[in-house]
Amino acid sequence: MTLHHTDLTIRPITGPGELPLFNSLPYVLNDEIAADLAAGRRHPHWLWVALRGDRVVARAGWWSRPGDPEPMHMDIFDIEGDPEYGVALLTAAQRSFPVVPNGYNRFLPPDWRDDPAVRKATTDRMAAAERTGAALFVERLRLEWRPGTPVPAPAGRLRFRPVRDPDELIGLMTLVLDGTLDAYSREDLTRMTAREAATEQYHDELERYASPHDWWRVATLPDGEPVGFVIPAHNGYNPIIAYLGVVPEHRGKGYIDEVLAAGTGLLAASGVPRIRAATDVGNTPMAAAFARAGYVTYQRQIDMVWR
Repeated sequence: MTLHHTDLTIRPITGPGELPLFNSLPYVLNDEIAADLAAGRRHPHWLWVALRGDRVVARAGWWSRPGDPEPMHMDIFDIEGDPEYGVALLTAAQRSFPVVPNGYNRFLPPDWRDDPAVRKATTDRMAAAERTGAALFVERLRLEWRPGTPVPAPAGRLRFRPVRDPDELIGLMTLVLDGTLDAYSREDLTRMTAREAATEQYHDELERYASPHDWWRVATLPDGEPVGFVIPAHNGYNPIIAYLGVVPEHRGKGYIDEVLAAGTGLLAASGVPRIRAATDVGNTPMAAAFARAGYVTYQRQIDMVWR
């Protein structure tokens, strides 16, 4: 599909051979796109450009998990010049999807508000997305543990064992949702029960990780009573702490530091080059736990949604 908007030509790229054209606008994800195409996480008809002549003035790209027939969210959106180019591009591209993906994620420097050029480019993109019906949902911290950072030694208060079965983990996830500060989880709880939300997250996300599920750990007191859990994983790009939590009756005792250390230590012991994690800016207790564990904020992430 090729659409013309005044002096713009708006279309998806024709195939991997046009990837240099798509990548003519810089972004941190450019180096991953070729591998994503090969792995089925992206497709050429999910990568759109707006052209003036042969120059890219806006582009948008969508991502999903391998094998998914439709994209999950937009994670590339760049505008060179008039923000109206981005509005025209999004409007045309979204019309091409049978079901319009409702999310937009943007990775930014940790201090993006302090750099006038980065701040303006970001607010221009957000304003263009808002013109098509999007709204800011949450800002997140993207965190990284690096080799050489000490992993705290076990304090001895907790024991760690593998997860017995999916039902045990879903049950613990259900408990952890009580009082959650995570924006996506809170949104889920407006539409479904905690058990339904935990079950959906398990099957839609955790179960899909190709990394060994026997990495997953339940934290217990010496008598076997569960305190929380941690999910170390690999998401196809990096080793990650996918999820961790402490059940409500055991919060406020510092157990989160031991739970996080157990997950970090398991991954670090295999010689990984880094460990990634993320949490909402507003989830200050979790952000503080990652900071105590030596994780640094290497990026921020802006998430917008179309309702």
